[in-house]
Amino acid sequence: MEGNRHTHPHGHHHPRASRPGRLRHRLAHLVTPHSHETRDKVDAAMETSREGMRTLWLSLLILGVTTVVQAVIVALSGSVALLGDTVHNATDALTAVPLGIALMLGRRAANRRYTYGYGRAEDLAGIVIVLTIAASAALAAYTAVDRLLHPRDITHLWAVAAAAAAGFAGNEWVARYRIRTGRRIGSAALVADGLHARTDGFTSLAVLLGAGGAALGRQAADPVVGLLITIAILWVLKDAAREVCRRLMDSVDPELVEKAEDALRGVDGVRGVGQVRMRWIGHALRAEADIVVGPHLTIVQAHQLAVAAEHSLIHAVPRLTAATVHTDHTPVAGDPHASLAHHGGDG
Repeated sequence: MEGNRHTHPHGHHHPRASRPGRLRHRLAHLVTPHSHETRDKVDAAMETSREGMRTLWLSLLILGVTTVVQAVIVALSGSVALLGDTVHNATDALTAVPLGIALMLGRRAANRRYTYGYGRAEDLAGIVIVLTIAASAALAAYTAVDRLLHPRDITHLWAVAAAAAAGFAGNEWVARYRIRTGRRIGSAALVADGLHARTDGFTSLAVLLGAGGAALGRQAADPVVGLLITIAILWVLKDAAREVCRRLMDSVDPELVEKAEDALRGVDGVRGVGQVRMRWIGHALRAEADIVVGPHLTIVQAHQLAVAAEHSLIHAVPRLTAATVHTDHTPVAGDPHASLAHHGGDG
């Protein structure tokens, strides 16, 4: 018996059907191609993109207001620690621009050149975010070292402390919002941007230490805190770079693979599960899986089993929008070609 390949992009849920309904569904699969309209897939991508865009615009507004307030106080006080924090907040706000562009690109339908669509634009945005974090770390370090070499008094310490507290509150709110949304829609770039904002929040708290040291007459406290902020930025750079690089290398959570394997084993008629492969395309998952079926099944029966296995995958794995199922059969006693693997396709 020839092997079977079954591909079926999904953008909706399948309600439990009655027996006649299941029969009609199977007959429809046999006489029609196994895909929905491109519009259905684009609608699902647009919904998650809209949610991402709402998160970006709102966080951009919060961080923009925070940055303006801090910039005014930097001009009045001359605090280098607050300057580093202000620059970091500004760059964090600006990272919404490439990410927003990527989310809008992700709404475009696949075509003959980009057959998987434009979801990978989010990975490119993630690279831009990582580079932006690195640039902000370099600027913060340069400013802090310059102030250590050329000390200067800090004024308006209470205003500096208030700006630092406002920076922490704004950044922590934005961080939680971005990370929560990023994980819900499966956007590694948005999660990395949230981690960036979280670091900004803790560096804002560090500015309070510099202000306290300056109030006690310790001029070096402010630039030293600026250096500590640089270290914190480098720490989040490591986490964000790891997240983005893993996505570029097609890394997925091993628990998702285990969940997919369990779903396939639970399909009646599946005798074994071979390799399961997954990759992220933007904030949606695609999968390929190998299953073992009985040797005496007809092509139609094997195809129906592939349909059931694919549906089980779609419903078991979050964010999985398309799956390709390959079928192979168990060896037949006395068959001299039983050890050969047969892989083909039924279209």
